[in-house]
Amino acid sequence: MSKRAVLEVIALDVEDAVAAQAGGADRLELVTDMAADGLTPSAATVAGIRAAVDIPARVMLRLADGFAAGNVERLVGAACEMREAGAEEFVLGFLDPDGDVDLGAVERVACVLEGCRWTFHRAIDRAADRDALRKQLDGVPGLDTYLTAGAAEGVGVGMPTLLAEARRRGEPGYEQQLLVGGGLGLEHVPTLLDAGIDGFHIGGAARPGGWAGPVSAEAVAEWRRVLGG
Repeated sequence: MSKRAVLEVIALDVEDAVAAQAGGADRLELVTDMAADGLTPSAATVAGIRAAVDIPARVMLRLADGFAAGNVERLVGAACEMREAGAEEFVLGFLDPDGDVDLGAVERVACVLEGCRWTFHRAIDRAADRDALRKQLDGVPGLDTYLTAGAAEGVGVGMPTLLAEARRRGEPGYEQQLLVGGGLGLEHVPTLLDAGIDGFHIGGAARPGGWAGPVSAEAVAEWRRVLGG
């Protein structure tokens, strides 16, 4: 019997987190400022969410729009602050101006996470060479997931890449879970499940009122039903 697919939901605040858990989410991604595609939330928000729900939550480590690391010492400081607020899992990913992984920045932040599990986010969809990025990150402590749509344009365009990467699961650089998100719709789910993909990430799809409105427990529950379990 295949294991239950993971459903991760973006939460901006306690209300979102409670609704996501009520709807059957397995995990949260905690961010602020979706106009910038999600930045590091406040320590108070993280602490409040950790107190309000008991499902895992991955906290974004990203200080500005775009995929450059920026000031790495500030990132390290943010990581330490988030850990003090109760964060145990994280989301990060940095590219250099050429579209290659900024390995120095990633390793510096991963070092202060001390083995905490983390996701390399959709920066992979902007990388000059996805395969090279995965190979370079192979063995970095804590990395267990790639959040990807397969293409910068979203899942609709990236599906062939997602299916190809799913077939490589277990190869060096491909041991991590594929967490599919970015323009993900319910119509994509059967194809992805058939390919053995077992991670799904939603943001706007959990919010019938758009980003100005809260997460809907009913919308999350519909995803949970379609994903099974």
